[in-house]
Formats: sequence, C-alpha cells, structure tokens
Amino acid sequence: QVQVVESGGGLVQAGGSLRLSCAASGGTFTRLAMNWYRQAPGKQRELVAGISSSGSTNYADSVKGRFTISRDNTKNQVYLQMNSLKPEDTAVYYCNAVASNIRVFNYWGQGTQVTVSS
Repeated sequence: QVQVVESGGGLVQAGGSLRLSCAASGGTFTRLAMNWYRQAPGKQRELVAGISSSGSTNYADSVKGRFTISRDNTKNQVYLQMNSLKPEDTAVYYCNAVASNIRVFNYWGQGTQVTVSS
C-alpha cells in the first residue's frame, strides 16, 4: 500500500511562484509513475503534470512553460514548481502515484489548496 502526502500549497499573488511537494511511502518509489492533478470548484479533476519512473515528463497545455515536475528518488519525493501563477490555477492539487504491474493501482493524497489572487 502506497501513501502519498502533499505539502506546499498556499495563497500567492498572480505572477508569483509556489513549489508543491509530495512524499510517497510504502512502495518502491523508483517503480512509481507520479502525477499532479488539480480540481477547481465546480470542475472535474484534471491532469496537470506527470513524470514516469524513468523521468519522462508530460504537461497539460495550460501549464506548459510555467510548471515543472521533477522527482528525487533518493528522497521518495516528487515536486511541482509553479511559476507565473494565474488566478485560473486556483484549485486543490492532488498527488497521484501509479503502480503498474499486472494490474494498475492508483494512490491519492488528501490534496493541498493553491489560491492565486488577482
């Protein structure tokens, strides 16, 4: 069973930066694909960025060039560096760990609030 815990959310002005962290435990971190999702009020949860076990990354079009996902396999952590934040980035951000073997298992954190004021 994998546990993931997010941290680093908060209130920031438009144009500012935040870095989210996600600590994973209970599994073999190097085998996990890690993702950041977000959910704004009244909207569906959407994928923001992902990083594979080998380090390949992907981003939603809305955050390309502004957000950077990275992982530190020595600390079992994944990060989301968010720059040039916009009010539309306001959401609860969730860390997601994906373990793939014969079956696929998804593990979720409790979420961390990011609020960008205009």
